[in-house]
Amino acid sequence: MKAKHRLILAVIVLGLLMTGPFVVTSLLVWLDMKDAERELLTRLLLSRLPVGTLMTLFGFAIGVAVLHKLFKQYVEGLLRMAETLRLMLGANRNFRVTPEGPPEVQQLAQAANDLAQQRDVLMDDVDAQIAMAKASVEEEKNRLAALMSELAQAVVVCNLDGRILLYNNRARLQFKALAQGPTTVSGGALIGLGRSIFSILEQNQVEHAQEVIRQRLLAGKSAIANFITTTRGEQLLRVQMVPVMTGAGDKGEAAMSGYILTVENITRSIEQEARRDQVMHALTEGSRSAIGNIRAAVANLIDYPDMEAALRERFVKVVGDEAAKMSQSIDQTVGEFSNSMKTRWPLEDVLGIDIIGAAQRRIDNKLKLPTKTEEIDDALWIKADSFSLVFALVSLAAKLQDHYSPRELRFRLTAADNLAYLDLIWAGAAMSSETYYNWEIEPMQIGDESSPLSLRDVIDRHGGEIWYQREKAAHRAYFRFVLPVAKPALEMEQEERVRGTGRPEYYDFDLFKFDDQSIDLDRKLCDLTYTVFDTETTGLEPSKGDEIIQIGAARIVNNRLLRQETFNQIVDPEIPLKPESIPIHGITEDMVHGQPNIDVVLPAFHEFCEDTVLIAHNAAFDMRFLQLKEERTGIRFNQPVLDTLLLSAVVHPNQESHKLDVILERLGIVIDKRHNALEDALATGEVFLKLVKLLEEMGIVTVRQALEAAEKTYFARVKY
Repeated sequence: MKAKHRLILAVIVLGLLMTGPFVVTSLLVWLDMKDAERELLTRLLLSRLPVGTLMTLFGFAIGVAVLHKLFKQYVEGLLRMAETLRLMLGANRNFRVTPEGPPEVQQLAQAANDLAQQRDVLMDDVDAQIAMAKASVEEEKNRLAALMSELAQAVVVCNLDGRILLYNNRARLQFKALAQGPTTVSGGALIGLGRSIFSILEQNQVEHAQEVIRQRLLAGKSAIANFITTTRGEQLLRVQMVPVMTGAGDKGEAAMSGYILTVENITRSIEQEARRDQVMHALTEGSRSAIGNIRAAVANLIDYPDMEAALRERFVKVVGDEAAKMSQSIDQTVGEFSNSMKTRWPLEDVLGIDIIGAAQRRIDNKLKLPTKTEEIDDALWIKADSFSLVFALVSLAAKLQDHYSPRELRFRLTAADNLAYLDLIWAGAAMSSETYYNWEIEPMQIGDESSPLSLRDVIDRHGGEIWYQREKAAHRAYFRFVLPVAKPALEMEQEERVRGTGRPEYYDFDLFKFDDQSIDLDRKLCDLTYTVFDTETTGLEPSKGDEIIQIGAARIVNNRLLRQETFNQIVDPEIPLKPESIPIHGITEDMVHGQPNIDVVLPAFHEFCEDTVLIAHNAAFDMRFLQLKEERTGIRFNQPVLDTLLLSAVVHPNQESHKLDVILERLGIVIDKRHNALEDALATGEVFLKLVKLLEEMGIVTVRQALEAAEKTYFARVKY
């Protein structure tokens, strides 16, 4: 029986105790009296009834007030203390009972706090010993994950069901770049822990590759399989598969428990090869008729040496015209072919400022020649063979030092269209064209270091040019390297700058045993995959025209909040923002201008959270905004929705507040900043993971049980 029900029952009992003896006694006396006595007593009672009734009601009210006071102090106070003690036992060790209420309850609270303090000392000692024992294993796991994250090749590890359990940074960025359609809006990824690799690669091809590996293992051959596949964006991928072996077979022999995929995008190289094939085909087919005409003309000239001069001249003209036409065609084809050949040398995407920095260090070490920079575009990426390019710059610096003795060299880096201009500048005498030509074709030399390549070879390798120019007004000259510009995605640049900072989150080896992701309401809460989300809006009244201006979300897989698998998109609400709401969410008119509208963002979010249970704090509010867009977008979110506000009320029904800030403090969760949709979603995810453990202690272990318990809370009645 609930505490409030017990209070009502106690009030009823109190009323019976106060009125019961009087009623029974009066009834017995009434039965023993004569009629005259009864009439006299009735008149007496009626004259005294108002006073007696008031006294009885007054006494009853005092009794109820005293009972309610005692109930609040002892029953509800002890219930709140019990909830706090459960928090101290599990979710928040640092939480303490606030001594309040009667002295006896305060003494009990202080005793509980003292016991908790002693418990914490013991647990800290146990935690320290466990941490020491786990340190070595964690270090090895983190080292492996860090190495995987830093690999330049895209690597994905899957279990036998195709569920991704590890991927590196390159794979995440590569598949994200391949994503076509709605997911490109949010910066969401097709790849993620617990997701299926079959959303990216053809399932039949992957399963066929597995079978090839099994056959090769049985035959004692190297276990490897290769295949080419296409993405939904019509990109070509070359995939290599090797097995992950474990000694868990039926007879103790090694068995395949998963596989490692290395993925390479070969679309560009295939296109270049196809283009070269077309060029060669055009060359051969275009030359066929010209060669035929030349052969016929030459045959006539040989067979008829005495032909008339005019006719001979016509045949000679045919030979000349066809030869000129063929020569022009060959020149054009060779030009196109040579440009294509230049791109075949493997070039890497590097920051131009890194090339300059490396050249400056070598010039300082080898030549002891001062260098400076001017007009540097430090965000400019170029495609380069960095070793040969730096060698060429230092080689030119050595020649300048030997022949012109400059006091210093300067570097300049600028961009024009799709080209990068890297200038090596010096002040001194003019250089002759012959000297420049000789320097261009001579093998490069730096002291005792030499290279078989010439400056021209390096330039051709990059498909670029080199110019020598004078700045007459400044009495300076410079060599200008014209190089191709690289265009890495903006996020790639940002990722490269932060790589290696913090623990990688792209792996979960426990997912080898994770084979079922279906949403079943009778499955345990800890077994499902979730999308925790939050929205920022123009106001608090969705039914009166307020709109979404930001959606932020993150995934929870295997009881782990994945902070690097997120959805974060600002939305153009297509209505003016309310000035009073801007200080709350920090989103301004300039920030929403030019952003995609809800018609584009909502399908992207729907794909991000597909096949997951939704989680939100005060979910009725956020879901109302989504539901009002169903008719406009055709997008419906039919999966179960768990509300951390309601679940908090289930776990702590006697706490006064269930605001997210209060719950965070109650559960001991520290969040840097709030009122950003993504940050609030991450905070809600942390709260949910804590609540799952507390719900289990109450016997609420499945999604169905959690939904039913939430529906019984007072806050479930709130509608928007």
